[in-house]
Amino acid sequence: MLCEKIYLNEENKDVVLKTYVTEEYVKGIKRDCMLILPGGGYNFCALHEDEPVAKAFMYRGFNCFTLYYTVGERASLDVSLKDVSKAIAHIKRNADKYNIDPERVFVCGFSAGGHLAASIGTLWHRSIAAFEGMERGENRPAGMIISYGACTLGEYSHELSRRFVYGKDILTEDEIEALSPDKNVDENTVPAFIWHTANDEVVHVGNALAMAEALMEKGIPSELHIYPFGWHGLSVCLDGVGFGSEDKSNIHVSGWVEQCAQWIRVIKGADHAV
Repeated sequence: MLCEKIYLNEENKDVVLKTYVTEEYVKGIKRDCMLILPGGGYNFCALHEDEPVAKAFMYRGFNCFTLYYTVGERASLDVSLKDVSKAIAHIKRNADKYNIDPERVFVCGFSAGGHLAASIGTLWHRSIAAFEGMERGENRPAGMIISYGACTLGEYSHELSRRFVYGKDILTEDEIEALSPDKNVDENTVPAFIWHTANDEVVHVGNALAMAEALMEKGIPSELHIYPFGWHGLSVCLDGVGFGSEDKSNIHVSGWVEQCAQWIRVIKGADHAV
């Protein structure tokens, strides 16, 4: 397996793109690609939403990458979005090396990373996501997987997301309209697979519902799964993969990985997918 660390930001060496690329492949057959964005409230990038996720999707035929994007005091939406744009562009520019289809680069984000995935999926064509030297569309993902992500700055918004985007708790309607992922769904928005648990006590399930409703209103291909029970931060739902001593195993919710892989196969021929 090709395991590399690529540094995408000369000013911040904590911004790292990790590769999980199989070196065994059938000649002429390009793999789909998954770019993983771990959660962590924009304070850190959670390890349990890195390698375990990559292994789960590699098993299903993907070549995978994990981006450790800008977090902490240096973080802001435009900075972290540019990190994601650079990662997608790097992957596409090196598609032959990684044996992937450059038009089949998906983003999979968890919690805060889910907010970032929803942001790149809706704002990829805006100047806030562009970096110097980027060609239009180089940073466009083929689709976004939003795992218990903060998708709205409105009624069900997550406090950390509000503070991250604007640095304050109370937002005006104009501010919400400007950068809230669910308010920026348009004809340029990429397809989405969304999953959440109904009893999530950290990021309200209303985030998933708001995003799904916005996608349906605009006719963007999407799939939504609301599971009745499950901790926030489930990742791939295996015991020992997560924080502290909590048992993260959840056989029912663990089905999201295979359901997501099937969804990607279903949209492969859809106009929005490429």
